[in-house]
Amino acid sequence: MESTSPFYSLIPEVKYSPPWQDLSIIGIAGSSGSGKTSVAMEIVKSLNLPWVVILVMDSFYKTLTPEEHSKAHANEYDFDCPESIDFDLLVETLEDLKQGKKAHIPVYSFADHQRQTQTTTLYSPRVLILEGILALHDPRILKLLDVKIFVEADMDVCLGRRVLRDVRERGRDIEGIIKQWFTFVKPSYTRYVEPQRQISDIIIPRGIENTTAIDMVVKHIQRKLQDKSEKHTEALRKLGLLVAKVELPANVHVMPPTPQFVGMNTVLQDPATQHVDFVFYFDRLASILIEKGLDMTTYIQTTVETPQGNKYMGLNPKGAVSAVAILRGGSCLETALKRTIPDCITGRLLIQTDESSSEPELHYLKLPPQLEEHSMVMLLDPQMASGGAALMAVRVLIDHGVQEEKIVFVTCAAGETGIKRLVAVFPKINVIVGRIEADGEPRWIEKRYFGC
Repeated sequence: MESTSPFYSLIPEVKYSPPWQDLSIIGIAGSSGSGKTSVAMEIVKSLNLPWVVILVMDSFYKTLTPEEHSKAHANEYDFDCPESIDFDLLVETLEDLKQGKKAHIPVYSFADHQRQTQTTTLYSPRVLILEGILALHDPRILKLLDVKIFVEADMDVCLGRRVLRDVRERGRDIEGIIKQWFTFVKPSYTRYVEPQRQISDIIIPRGIENTTAIDMVVKHIQRKLQDKSEKHTEALRKLGLLVAKVELPANVHVMPPTPQFVGMNTVLQDPATQHVDFVFYFDRLASILIEKGLDMTTYIQTTVETPQGNKYMGLNPKGAVSAVAILRGGSCLETALKRTIPDCITGRLLIQTDESSSEPELHYLKLPPQLEEHSMVMLLDPQMASGGAALMAVRVLIDHGVQEEKIVFVTCAAGETGIKRLVAVFPKINVIVGRIEADGEPRWIEKRYFGC
């Protein structure tokens, strides 16, 4: 009989690029009021994809000194020159997003002419549209862009649009708007904005009315996304072939087939089981899995005094234990989670797998604050097939600062290939598995649990 090689000796290091890495960045420049935002929104609408973000350069205005702040309120500060933009922070943000990392986007108040203390957290999307009058100005940004667009319009039209926008959205007075336009905006257009036209890939005159140019951009983005999707699918296939002949490693904990455990799975597998019975036995089984997961956390020794006055040498968790449910299936495990750890902090990830490409897509993200400081994070999903969604979920946690060895993936049923893919890429995580099922088995547990 052919012997199987130890898992990590055969696969010492596996490279896996998540689908969102090396995202497509589209730069849209043009005069103030030229219709850049409308073009960006039309591109988003035409793509009709989840997870497409418009990043406005106005968020990266520099923090003003008291003197500059006074000038800004008197409409005497130049917001249209490159010196007004924090390009270093913008480049750093784009590089982080390009690499699949999260970024903190500044919040700028136009009424106060000041950057706010709070920020907006942005996780790397599938497509990012950078929109601003100087979006094509910095050479460092140009290297990161996949498409460079310049939107042009008659300057008188631009002035009219700016007046309407600044009065309605930014609380400005018309006299101040006109003063700023002729003092700063129009001269900056000639000096800084208009030269970007020469280096753009596509020039869109008439803005949103130019449907042909917008259609060209959309088709280019769609082709690039299709290429990335095919590469990701092929990477998963190769990873499956690589791990096919190796045994499951020690950090994969498959529950022993005790009579009680087999009995509960028998009830769950039986199509004749009533819904109320299915929920009851699933919660019992899930509680056992979560209790097993708690064995993976770090404990510290402690001494307590019993009611009889004796000293008891015991253990306490070293830190907070939290859980993140992969929606919607992960919600099935939350009843058992709350029964086992009533005060457990929870988060949510909505990951759906594209049926045609098998590519996981992140649609929603809500993680607990200071998650990276918790002693253990349980990742909950009742069923795992290819491992694509699990790979993405673990990658998201790591990108948010959670150490790999603190992650415990808990699932009721999983295909062996999917598990091997997961631990090949992330060898330090622990996996709790109720039972091994056939590879590629359709997801059915959450449908039975929720009744729909």
